[in-house]
Parts: sequence; structure tokens; C-alpha cells
Amino acid sequence: MVEEPSNKRVKPLSRVTSLANLIPPVKATPLKRFSQTLQRSISFRSESRPDILAPRPWSRNAAPSSTKRRDSKLWSETFDVCVNQMLPSKEIKRQEAIFELSQGEEDLIEDLKLAKKAYHDPMLKLSIMTEQELNQIFGTLDSLIPLHEELLSQLRDARKPDGSTEHVGPILVGWLPCLSSYDSYCSNQVAAKALLDHKKQDHRVQDFLQRCLESPFSRKLDLWNFLDIPRSRLVKYPLLLREILRHTPNDNPDQQHLEEAINIIQGIVAEINTKTGESECRYYKERLLYLEEGQKDSLIDNSRVLCCHGELKNNRGVKLHVFLFQEVLVITRAVTHNEQLCYQLYRQPIPVKDLLLEDLQDGEVRLGGSLRGAFSNNERIKNFFRVSFKNGSQSQTHSLQANDTFNKQQWLNCIRQAKETVLCAAGQAGVLDSEGPFLNPTTGSQEPQGETKLEQMDQSDSESDCSMDTSEVSLDCERMEQTDSSCGNSRHIESNV
Repeated sequence: MVEEPSNKRVKPLSRVTSLANLIPPVKATPLKRFSQTLQRSISFRSESRPDILAPRPWSRNAAPSSTKRRDSKLWSETFDVCVNQMLPSKEIKRQEAIFELSQGEEDLIEDLKLAKKAYHDPMLKLSIMTEQELNQIFGTLDSLIPLHEELLSQLRDARKPDGSTEHVGPILVGWLPCLSSYDSYCSNQVAAKALLDHKKQDHRVQDFLQRCLESPFSRKLDLWNFLDIPRSRLVKYPLLLREILRHTPNDNPDQQHLEEAINIIQGIVAEINTKTGESECRYYKERLLYLEEGQKDSLIDNSRVLCCHGELKNNRGVKLHVFLFQEVLVITRAVTHNEQLCYQLYRQPIPVKDLLLEDLQDGEVRLGGSLRGAFSNNERIKNFFRVSFKNGSQSQTHSLQANDTFNKQQWLNCIRQAKETVLCAAGQAGVLDSEGPFLNPTTGSQEPQGETKLEQMDQSDSESDCSMDTSEVSLDCERMEQTDSSCGNSRHIESNV
């Protein structure tokens, strides 16, 4: 019997409503994240990184407050090791440390592949960015994947059927020198971060990134978090190897190889850190705009290290971007020039050796030309310090306000350290100005001149900021920048771009 055609409406197929649906599924393995996000020198990039980074005015949606981390995996759980059997406690801890190294490589490879598959390829296919722009932002990321796949393969081959690994030292000694290829990737991060931030002004780019951020595969990490993972992993290796060494018996042949491996990775990290710092310094020097020829200074041209930089306000509320180079302090205002973020000099550069620094007490500063007490707007008169300079007929005084007490202290520490380094290099160690740099303006007593060296970290989840900026401080890893001077090691503050 022939049935009559049904008049019942059929529900149409739903349309693809999200760009994220165009992205093929990526296997998510519960693994432990080793890094959080970056900032190379303590960034006064608070947020870090420019901004290693403060939220951009064009960002329509704030990033989620918390990230979804991978679940931890333990060696003893993965291989069903019975603690009560033959292995002593120290050996179990050693196996756990070796397994953590291996799992970290697996996590890293997965994240790097995800960055290419979920971000690079779709944006290229949908013409959201040009191939040239994507090459600038992603740098040599593709070349890092086979590098880490090789280490992971060797670690797995060295694992016995019961899951234990007898020796990893020789593997690491042979593989670690390959990490020198990180040089170009890390040196490109400042420019990559700046371009990515600029492209976020394009609503198509911002919309795509926001949809990815809201998708499960991202674990609530933004694109920059994924691009910063290699740097974070790099500075993690010394810690991982020391942990393995700590649980390796003295009579184990692996001990000597592990010590050699630690020396190798420390040398590589120091070298990459130096080159990355020089690259960052060049990047910002190229973006300084001079209103007149007289503002140009050979101290800027000769600088190879940017100690710290970030946004501060003067006592009139004007936002300034301040750069502390090796031997000169440069006060600028951020401007857009040829669709690029640049920094126009606000006043003459101030030589660090002639700079006077004062730590101002809360409530001591005049705002907008009048003295405002604690009863009017107390928040506006906190966290100020003053820099001044006088040389013949030339003189400058700037009262600068940091975001918070910690940020202010970082600036004070950096400026003091820079001045001490310059004076040491000039053979004037200990001849520091008694009235400015190290004098407490309230008590008149001398403050300690030896500042504790700043440490910081990897960042993954600050959604941002390798750039190195003082507005945000990234405490995720030990600061990658450390310069050796004739008077000691001078630690730099990393900021987000």
C-alpha cells in the first residue's frame, strides 16, 4: 500500500553558529601544566608582558578568571606500582620526577599542535589574518614540535616494561644542545605579542579568539598562553633536572650525567635570555619617536638591555610609559603612528648616573596643582615616587604613581640597582647621592642599597603578556633576564608588551 506523503514539517539542520565548530576535535589528555604565563623580566607589564598585559581598550570580553588545568598524573598510579614491594621511597620519587619530565613533553607537544591546528590553520583558511602576519605571530613554533617529539621518543624507549627508567642523564646530555634553536623563537616574542595585540583591534580576529577561548579545547587559555608555553617550558628544565638529581643516589652513574645536563641547560637559558633581552631592547628603541633632534641621546642608542618598563601616571593624572635602559631613563607617552603603537618622548632623557630618586610617603604629593588630603580622594595620592635631574641650566622633576605598592617597590628597586651598576662601572661604588637615591625622605636615614634579586616566572595563564612591561608582574618563573655587571648581577624587570 502506497502511503500518502506526510505534511509534517521536518526540523531543518542547525547551522554552524561558531567558528570553533570548524575546528576538528583535539584529543585532550589529562596532564599537568608546568607553566603559567610569561613575562620575561619582572614585567612591570603588570598585567604583564607591552605587554606581557593590561587589558586592551578594544577587548570586548574579559578573559575567564580561572583556567582549566590538566589533571596531574603520577608514575605510581599510571603503572600500578606497589609501594610496599621492592622500590624504596627515594627511588619512587626519582621515578615520579622522570615521569613528570616525560609527561611535560607530551603536554607541550599536544599544546603546540593544538596552537597550529585550532588557531593558525583556521585563521589562514578563513583569511582572518594574512600568512605573513601569522608567520610573525607564530614564529618558528612548527620547528619545535619534532624537537620535543624526539626527546619524548627517547624517554619512552628507555622505559622498562614495568614503567621504571634506569638512566636519563645520557639522553638529556645528548638532546639538550638542540634547545639552542629556541633562540629565534624567544627573540621574536616581543614583536609577536605586539602584532597580536594590534590585530585584536580587528573585530574578526577578536571574535575568532573569543570563540576559541569559550570552547572546551582551549582550557580557558588564550592564544598567547599557548604561544608562550615553549618559553615557559624552557625555563622549567633546570628545576625538573634538579628534582631528578635530588632523588638520584650518589653511586648511580646517572648523577654525573645529570649534573652535566643541568650545566648545559643553564648555559642555554642564560644565552637565550641575553639575546631575548637584546631583541626586546632593540624593539622598543625602534619605536621611540623624537619631537626634536635634541632629544636623541647616545645612551639610548648604545643600550643593549631594557631593565624594566611600564605605565605610570604623573601628579596630573597623565599616563606615561617609562623605560629604564642600562644608563638612561626615558619618559614617553604611548601614541599610534602608522597603525603601530609607538612611544613619543615626553621630556629629555635622564642619565641614570645623575638621576635622584625619592620614595614619597602616601599623601605627600600634590595632585593637579593643589594639595589634596586623605579625606578627598585618598587612593589618588598613594604609591608615588619622584625622579629628578639637574645639570647646569637643565632640570626635571617628575612625581610618578605606580599601580600599587608592589609595583612601586619594583620600580624603586630597579632604578636603585641601575644607578648602583652605573656607578660601579664608573669606579664610584658607594659614592651614591646622599640626598636622592637612597635617602628616606621622612627619616633622613640611609636605606639599604643592596636589593634582593627579583625572581619570577612562567606564565600561562595570565593571558598574556611576554612582553615585558611593568604594569603587571608575572611571578611564574625565574626571571629569564639577568645581566652580569662588574659590580654584580643585575636582575631585570620584565614587562608585558
